[in-house]
Amino acid sequence: MNAFDLTGKTVLVTGASSGLGRQTAITASAYGARVIITGRHTERLEETFQQLQGQGHLQLPADLTIQADIDRLVAGLPVLDGLVHSTGISELSPARFITKEIISNTFRISFDASVLLTAGILGKRKLTKGNSSIVFISSISTRYPFVGGAMYISAKAALEAYARVLALELASRGTRVNCVAPAFVRTPMLEETAENFSREAVDKIEERQLLGLGDPVDVANVIVFYLADASRWVSATNLILGGG
Repeated sequence: MNAFDLTGKTVLVTGASSGLGRQTAITASAYGARVIITGRHTERLEETFQQLQGQGHLQLPADLTIQADIDRLVAGLPVLDGLVHSTGISELSPARFITKEIISNTFRISFDASVLLTAGILGKRKLTKGNSSIVFISSISTRYPFVGGAMYISAKAALEAYARVLALELASRGTRVNCVAPAFVRTPMLEETAENFSREAVDKIEERQLLGLGDPVDVANVIVFYLADASRWVSATNLILGGG
């Protein structure tokens, strides 16, 4: 028996139109999961959908910053065995330039969306009881912060705290809740960071990672572990993927 096999499991991946969400969906399908993908950008979501292996997958576009979209998404979902939260933005700003709008926008996308979607799924009993898994993508930056990342890091830290409490609440029904905290990975978000903030800063970060920058599949493989029966005795953890 392959404890990493996802055959027979139905998994929802948010933020699946690019980056880590896209690769997680693709990798999960390669391990046999029936994957449901969601994201705001319909064309890019379709690109992800075309790369999924196997049959029976669904794409349900939604803007998770809009409650009506969350409600519509939840209503269209089958019962899930796994849920991967990969929504978030990296809007960098030195502390003296932080505004109410930056705070609101960052938390609305990087924190509120995941929390409200989870509440909807749990409220409608759309998660299997006995052996299900929720995975949040956080960031190594909550341990090793960087200049300009106050709001991005604060939202991720809030998500980690929420996940720990959720693990306590859902333990009795056999649902595991874990976080993965990657360092810098080669994704479109990284390129946006380099363009909008500093290519030199990104290069310096890469130099500090002993194994260099990661690839999205490096994170996706770990998420598959958390979704699979291989992790059936693992909950309330936050695994740092830092390249050393």
